[in-house]
Amino acid sequence: MALAKKARKKTTARKPARKAPAKKPAAKRKAAPKKAPARKAARKPAKKAAPKRKRTPNAAFMRAMTPSGDLAAVVGERAMPRTEVTKKIWDYIKRNKLQDSANRRMINADDKLRPVFGGKRQVSMFEMTKLVNAHLK
Repeated sequence: MALAKKARKKTTARKPARKAPAKKPAAKRKAAPKKAPARKAARKPAKKAAPKRKRTPNAAFMRAMTPSGDLAAVVGERAMPRTEVTKKIWDYIKRNKLQDSANRRMINADDKLRPVFGGKRQVSMFEMTKLVNAHLK
């Protein structure tokens, strides 16, 4: 019987009731400014997907050009497209570590590149392409 009373006590034991939080007096609120109604963006009609077609290279880029004597010392003497000339110049710059260590956009000219760069000791990579194009025919 003693066990039955203990069991009954456990089941009948109640948790203390939670007190409801005290209500704060309502403060006077200013009326929120009215917002302008949100405008709905005019939707454009969806464009139909154009059929995918293979991109053809631009003929001007693919036209073989002959490098001048100064440029031929760096990239070789055979005629090649403008894109290939740029790749070979970058290979030469990376191989000889001619990029400026502080500002990677600047290219330091060595003895072979100085005539191509118009005698300048250092040029930016964007100016380099302009100077190289002057040496292609």
